[in-house]
Amino acid sequence: MSEVNALKNDDTPKRVGSPVFQFSNSVDCVIFGYDAGVLKVLLIKSDLPQFFGQWSVLGDHVLVDEDLDRASYRVLRERTGLTNMFLEQVKTFSAIDRHPNGRVITTAYISLVNVKDHQLNILDNELQWHPVADVTTMAFDHKLILDTCLSTLRKKIQEEPIIFNLLEKKFSLRDLQLLFEEILHIEFDRRNFRKKLFATGMLKDEHEMESGVPHRPGKLYSFNKEAFEKVKGKSFVGLQF
Repeated sequence: MSEVNALKNDDTPKRVGSPVFQFSNSVDCVIFGYDAGVLKVLLIKSDLPQFFGQWSVLGDHVLVDEDLDRASYRVLRERTGLTNMFLEQVKTFSAIDRHPNGRVITTAYISLVNVKDHQLNILDNELQWHPVADVTTMAFDHKLILDTCLSTLRKKIQEEPIIFNLLEKKFSLRDLQLLFEEILHIEFDRRNFRKKLFATGMLKDEHEMESGVPHRPGKLYSFNKEAFEKVKGKSFVGLQF
């Protein structure tokens, strides 16, 4: 039998109604926040009996009229009330047994939120911030998803200025250093850290001082987006810690 005839007689390429369509796509949003010197993640109680009492990241199935990005922004908006947040695709997870109700392939997104400036619209299932370091077990494979997104965050803050999404608009160099140290689990020499920061050209002096702090007030800065745009893709090479 020729190869062409063999293909014609083989029923494996059939698509409609075959098992190849018996699966669902979903998105899971790992939302990081920074509060009182602690890196946190926004979690929700699982509503599946198989994971009773366990926490999960925020997610949902992708609707028929959505692509992945639209679905992820919808999850953010519907579950938290947050809009216009930093959101970026990280990785797709496709383990066959990752969901107890069937074949679900999920794509994880990372989001960064300034906790102080954004009030959550808490609607369901005990939505709460948790210190990342305290999260040990989760529903589904969400601990793997969280760990993967945390590794991505640690890499990206040294290559792109996304860390400023976690801070208030105006911040001290002390606050910025503490945030880097909290995420990377590294202690930096104060002088060398500041030298690297100023070399990037990303900081704008606001000519203001901190107030109401228990330590010596420091100068306030903001992210200089205009200066960054001028060097993006050219001389800016990240902080390289």
